[in-house]
Amino acid sequence: MKVVPLKKQSKSAQRAYHASRRGSWGALSPVTRVSPDRKKYDRKRLKREALREERGRI
Repeated sequence: MKVVPLKKQSKSAQRAYHASRRGSWGALSPVTRVSPDRKKYDRKRLKREALREERGRI
């Protein structure tokens, strides 16, 4: 069996190869995965940090 380089394969064969290698996100939605902006004012974050500091003192 000869191995044909991917670039020399037909377009449909390349698509089939890449589709087989591509995984599924499953239950995760990649659109909703955004890291929060650290510069933005966040009242909840300030409360969490205050609680964390308070627990560290005890």
